[in-house]
Amino acid sequence: MRLIDSKKILELQSSPSKIRNICIVAHVDHGKTTLADSLISSNGIISQKMCGKLRYMDSRPDEQERGITMKSSSIALYHALDKDEYLVNLIDSPGHIDFSSEVSTAVRLCDGAIVVVDVVEGVCPQTRLALKQAYSENIQAVLVLNKIDRLIVEMKMSALDAYVHITQVMEQVNAVMGELFASEVLENEETQIDNKGKKDNPNAGDNFNDWTSALEDADDSNLFFSPEQGNVVFASAIDGWGFTVHTFAKLFSEKLGVKEELLRKVLWGDFFLNSKTKRFMKGAQEKAKKPLFVQVIFDNLWNIYETIVLRNDKEKVPVICEKLGIKLTTRDLRYTDSRIQLQSLMSQWLPLSNIVLDMVCSKLPSPKEILPEKVEKLMCSRIRDFESYPEETKKLKHDFLACDSSNDRPVIIFVSKMFSVDKSVLPENKPKALTPEEMALRREKARQMREELKQNILSTEPIPLSNKESNEENTEKFTEDQKEKDENQTAFIAFARIFSGRVRKGDKLYVLGPKHDPSHVLIKKDLKIDPNKKLKDLQSDEHITCTEIKSLYILMGRELEDIDEAVAGNIIGIGGLQDHILKTATLSSTIACPAFSELQFAAVPILRVAIEPTHPSQLSQLVKGLRLLNQSDSCVQVLLQETGEHVLVTAGEVHLQRCLEDLKNLYAKIPITVSEPIVPFRETIVEPPKVDMANEEIDSQNIDKGNDTEQDPVITITTNNKQSTIKIRARPLPNEITSLLDRSTDLLKAISKHIKSLQGLTINDNLETKFDEIDINGKHQLSDRMLKLIEAFKTELQNICSKLGPEWKDTVKQIWSVGPRNCGPNLLLNQTPDYHTKFLHHEKEIKEDLRFEYESSFVNGFQLASLSGPLCDEPMMGVAFCVEEWTLDKNEEDNSYTYGPLSGQIMSAVKEGCKRAFQVQPQRLMAAMYSCDIVVDQKVLEHNVLLDFFSE
Repeated sequence: MRLIDSKKILELQSSPSKIRNICIVAHVDHGKTTLADSLISSNGIISQKMCGKLRYMDSRPDEQERGITMKSSSIALYHALDKDEYLVNLIDSPGHIDFSSEVSTAVRLCDGAIVVVDVVEGVCPQTRLALKQAYSENIQAVLVLNKIDRLIVEMKMSALDAYVHITQVMEQVNAVMGELFASEVLENEETQIDNKGKKDNPNAGDNFNDWTSALEDADDSNLFFSPEQGNVVFASAIDGWGFTVHTFAKLFSEKLGVKEELLRKVLWGDFFLNSKTKRFMKGAQEKAKKPLFVQVIFDNLWNIYETIVLRNDKEKVPVICEKLGIKLTTRDLRYTDSRIQLQSLMSQWLPLSNIVLDMVCSKLPSPKEILPEKVEKLMCSRIRDFESYPEETKKLKHDFLACDSSNDRPVIIFVSKMFSVDKSVLPENKPKALTPEEMALRREKARQMREELKQNILSTEPIPLSNKESNEENTEKFTEDQKEKDENQTAFIAFARIFSGRVRKGDKLYVLGPKHDPSHVLIKKDLKIDPNKKLKDLQSDEHITCTEIKSLYILMGRELEDIDEAVAGNIIGIGGLQDHILKTATLSSTIACPAFSELQFAAVPILRVAIEPTHPSQLSQLVKGLRLLNQSDSCVQVLLQETGEHVLVTAGEVHLQRCLEDLKNLYAKIPITVSEPIVPFRETIVEPPKVDMANEEIDSQNIDKGNDTEQDPVITITTNNKQSTIKIRARPLPNEITSLLDRSTDLLKAISKHIKSLQGLTINDNLETKFDEIDINGKHQLSDRMLKLIEAFKTELQNICSKLGPEWKDTVKQIWSVGPRNCGPNLLLNQTPDYHTKFLHHEKEIKEDLRFEYESSFVNGFQLASLSGPLCDEPMMGVAFCVEEWTLDKNEEDNSYTYGPLSGQIMSAVKEGCKRAFQVQPQRLMAAMYSCDIVVDQKVLEHNVLLDFFSE
């Protein structure tokens, strides 16, 4: 039976200092959902005996079948600690790499995290990724070392060996945290030194940096996991037990008559109990003594497991229970399965749920303790400096930190994802208990209907034809309504957190899209937002809609509970936003609020399949289903090819299967045909061969005899109106440059996006007067971290180019653009003698050159060419297009009626010129290769496999 009702939850929600927003993160199969079941059982929602079997948070059928979590889901739990009552909003997140985007959506809403590690497997790839995601979001974490029972039952370790092994696992976890901490400290230190050096002496060279002192001065007191600090739980979630060092310190302080504070310090570490002096001594390892942790704790655990599980000695079970002060029921003692007896005993002696929730409430921060650094990260992307925002926007930082629900505070809500539920699950659609008056009214109506039915049977008059036609019309109308009802059974709920203010049903808020920038909006004095506009009605430069809050919900795992209002610090569900939000958004009562920084996903969608309906007449239903799927999944991509083919892009095989099941059963509800995975190709060029098939040197005069071009051909192309002439040459990029561009995709995308926004702002506002004020590279608004990344990228690229030879030494200065999509592994190089451009450098300003007006058209032509190569319309890779000449002789007479706008002609000419320059070089088609590491237990490998491994 559930411990508390909705009224109690609403009461706890009103006190942000007593709220804990936490998520559980771990590698797949390390025990997250089993731990979540144990915490849920503490509130009476499920039975303790069903923990790990029911998987309450895994509500999807495929989650139950596969035994893995595929989505993040939240539940509100009650916990009492030291006469204080707490509300814990627990989010269970997936551990599979295909669903790492769900971890990102969960981490963004939380203030703390429970990191679960399987002590047998140790730190795995997803463990590292989870720690990195939590650290990047400024989230404080606690550690649960799970599956200690496996060390006893499976690995057959002794208590001392298990202690050493667990110590090593903890060192691995702390090493990951140390790496993250050190990289951040050194980066911040370098930025501060650079800023100070530029301020004191702009012409100063490199400064001597004492990195060691920077690391020593940095505060890492709350960084590492340490049992003596009480932020580590030793547990077996499947057996329902767990403990901290503080648990046994409190237990034995009464028995031994020792201060609890002293026991907390000596129970973990290189301490042992001297039996002669009855004192705690240091140097257990040096003196070959058992550490106190093993003597006091692990030896007792090992004895219990060996007695009950390994030897199945039922006679000693009552004796153990008596010593521990535990009472088992007669039913528990009669179980033939010794593991069930163990679970009943251990869950009473060391209840896991109480231990973990105590640690969460005492060690993890409340919403009111949000850090200023986290607020700035939420408000700014990494390319944006917080100080560049308008004053009205910067004032909102105080509202974030206050986490206040007063009526005068602005409402700020972040929606991390949209998830779908069946409308029958919504509280307003569930059957409600009838009052006595309503029941009496229904009985009266039923009596009247019976009387009418009797009279109709006794009546011999025929039914008029008009009544028959009316009945047929009603039947047809009912059939149509029922069909429409079946198609609209899915509702979308926003998974959100309130950072400031109070939200009520009926409130009208602004929906700020991910591209919303208050700097551009606040300068528009006559800005009017149409309240009737929805997301599909917005223009490309519009990112704000207005909506009315229709429904608010408490998230309770598989269920939703309706509420009328919610205050700052809470995680809630919001209904009725499906027409205003695609994937993520920010809700606010002021347009001065910036859009929250975009979520960082670890897994990039790479697996592509083409989808079509089995019956072509159902294409419209497929399109609608794909739109709903795209809205409900934060990672999936839905593409429409030029050929009209619909392509689904997912993160992996398991993710693809889930998307296809959702499409067939929830969204489109039609049979579909799925192609084999589409293998991605890339088009490239290579250096001309130097030897022929007979291994003889090829004479330079005989290369490419079929073409009239030279060895290093330059393509000359002219626009249709003869006003512009362009000379382009294609060269293969060295592998070192291609690899660097491929690794720096996010950085290049951010740079190009920033440049494009400033160019658009400059041109729209008045190019002649504004260009001097706004530097086209946008450095006046770039964050210090972004500037550092740009300089590091330039330095690395320059070092690579200097090693490649004189023909590449000026590459950094010549970069005009990267492509495709402004972030690909291809370069557009400006080698013209009389026209200078800017991308990563800032040498000259372009003011009056006629060609500047058409620069974006030129770059777009390159982008189109690199996106779709001439071989098979696949993107290019590792190609540099060198522009050696660009002339523009614009006549006063307008020939746009004959040839079209000059901008379009230049774009087409550049696209055609790049493709022709590509084709005169030796062309190659690159196929993707998949590589992975497979980790298995040594026992499952055959002897010949091990012999081959060791022989290598």
